[in-house]
Amino acid sequence: MKRKEYVRLMGRALIMFDRLADGLKLRPEKLDGFTRQQMTVLVRLLLDGRAKLKDIARREMVSAPNLCATFRKLEHDGLVLRTVDESDRRNTWYSVTRSGERVARRAIEQFYDMMEKMFADLDSDDEQELTGALESMNEILTKVVKNHVG
Repeated sequence: MKRKEYVRLMGRALIMFDRLADGLKLRPEKLDGFTRQQMTVLVRLLLDGRAKLKDIARREMVSAPNLCATFRKLEHDGLVLRTVDESDRRNTWYSVTRSGERVARRAIEQFYDMMEKMFADLDSDDEQELTGALESMNEILTKVVKNHVG
């Protein structure tokens, strides 16, 4: 298979994943009263570990000042901990508290439940084929991320 073909297929897969993600978006009432951005940040902090505000802003594609309101709410509710970097006071680190971890894990469970419902109609052959393809894809993408993303 030529490189251009799998790059094209990856592009198509990303578009389809994006469409699936649109179908999986949680309803506001299922977000425990938090905005989608607040919940996304909380889950990403849980999965990726503590991070600097500027790095989170870049990842979420919002300005750091716009993200501050999100963190004020999460900090006020005891879901994240804000720590000023003592070696460089311009940097602020954010991490998930135990309460934040519980809320984030509940959101992840809801996400998986919704995904399960979305794929419930697959027949066993399609399910088995998709499982194998995703396992292979995840192994390869893990290598790519390790080598090129960090």
